[in-house]
Parts: sequence; structure tokens; C-alpha cells
Amino acid sequence: MTHPVPSHSGAAAMPLEPAGPRSGADRGAPLVSYAEISNDGHIEVGVWECTPGGWEIVDRPDTEVVTIVSGRGTITDADGTTRPLHPGAVVTLPKGWSGRWDIDETLRKVYVVVN
Repeated sequence: MTHPVPSHSGAAAMPLEPAGPRSGADRGAPLVSYAEISNDGHIEVGVWECTPGGWEIVDRPDTEVVTIVSGRGTITDADGTTRPLHPGAVVTLPKGWSGRWDIDETLRKVYVVVN
């Protein structure tokens, strides 16, 4: 099933389904919610939200491009480079990426994942 991708403002207000705790969190107790918009087996598009917390990702299995619509946090690449997450920030995490997400203020993103 395919739905239109929400506008920036629509994504900010879109109701999300609770998905429970973020697996692998080592800081806080982040809870995740999301709305999958489309999935053809190779591309997934959706809206994702997470409460404050942090976790590492090692050797990402796919590529993700995100646009932050609300909240604040930081992504730290394996080499120590940090990128602030704030409304309007766009981040690409390529296949094989390793690093860390730290969410300081409940964060919502629109994402595209390509397998």
C-alpha cells in the first residue's frame, strides 16, 4: 500500500503508533513510535518519533536519509564527528555507517530507508 509522503507540517502533526522501547539503548529509556507510509521491500518511507535516550549503531545494513521535523539531539559518527539534530536538519546514514544517536528532546523525523 502506498500513501502520499506527508508535507513537513503534516509530518509534525501525524498520529503515530507506539512501538515500545528502543532496542539497545544505553542511555535513558527511549520509547519509539512510527507510521510507515510505504514499503515495497526495497524502500521504506515513514515518520518516526523517539523520547530522550541514546544508543549505538554498528555497521548499518541499509542507507537512511532523515529530515528532522521536531526535537533535538546529536548524531556522532564512529570517527567522533558530531552532527546536531534540530528541526530542518537533513542527515544521510549510508550502508555500513557506525555511530551513535543521542536524543535530548523528543525527536520526530521523516525518513527514507533504502535496502
